[in-house]
Amino acid sequence: MIQVENLVKRYGDKLAVDSISFTVGEGEILGFLGPNGAGKSTTMNILTGYLSATSGAVRIGGVDILDNPIEAKQFIGFLPEQPPLYMDMTVKEYLDFVYDLKKVKFPRRPHINEICELVKIKEVYGRTIKHLSKGYKQRVGLAQALMGNPPVLILDEPTVGLDPRQIIEIRNLIKKLGKNHTVILSTHILQEVQSVCDRILIINKGQIVADGNAEQLTYKAAGNRKLVARVAGSKTEVTKLLRSIPDVLRVECLGSREAGSNDYLLEASPVVDIRKPLFRTLAASQYPMIGLKSMDMSLEDMFVKLVTEDSEGGEAL
Repeated sequence: MIQVENLVKRYGDKLAVDSISFTVGEGEILGFLGPNGAGKSTTMNILTGYLSATSGAVRIGGVDILDNPIEAKQFIGFLPEQPPLYMDMTVKEYLDFVYDLKKVKFPRRPHINEICELVKIKEVYGRTIKHLSKGYKQRVGLAQALMGNPPVLILDEPTVGLDPRQIIEIRNLIKKLGKNHTVILSTHILQEVQSVCDRILIINKGQIVADGNAEQLTYKAAGNRKLVARVAGSKTEVTKLLRSIPDVLRVECLGSREAGSNDYLLEASPVVDIRKPLFRTLAASQYPMIGLKSMDMSLEDMFVKLVTEDSEGGEAL
């Protein structure tokens, strides 16, 4: 649905976006991350047609947004960080205005009512926008992005400034929208990306430094994989057995936290999943494994590590 090929954007001598390429499939929710000044906002503005690229191509639904901006923008619903609202209009007046501006072909009242029901703003439909809470203003902004039912939604910090209940509601709505739309979600809240997105793309210094789902990226960034297994049985025998498993680099007994068992820290070779061999080895020797948890780095740790390594010349994932 979205194709970006060798995209470059220069501001004078400054290279903001450095020949990046990626695709976003139909029905995919992509989390778009990057530190301040990484080129994230510039890329999003090019995707939505607000900026032109120095070189490269962006296609939305197969239409080049630089060659045919009006046609390409018909595929896009965009919610900027600051929703483009007219504060002196009522919600009804504003949505009617957006309906006319976008030249929507669906029947007016049923279409607007459907959107209001979806984003839960029917109770404020007749109120002036300036009198709405931050959460409702964000919902009205999302409603304008949904007008005309565009197949692509680009959302820039959609939950900024919302309270925890509103954040959960907007996240659930984004997941629901992702079933029928292609979504690009830009946010600084990494927990939000982990809970909502199918895939994560991280940009730093104008280049893509990571692309994959949260588990893949944290796994790769961690290097060696670490697990803590709780196993019932003799400490000496279990330690010896765990060290015999192929690709296990290190075993350390962390002591007993439950009667009759010990916790063991296992460090495995990179890109090796030892969970199945671990289970089979212990089961064959009749040592019950009564607990297993991952010690891989968090998404926050992964983000910091990638951005820091990229700044120091490390490899991208």
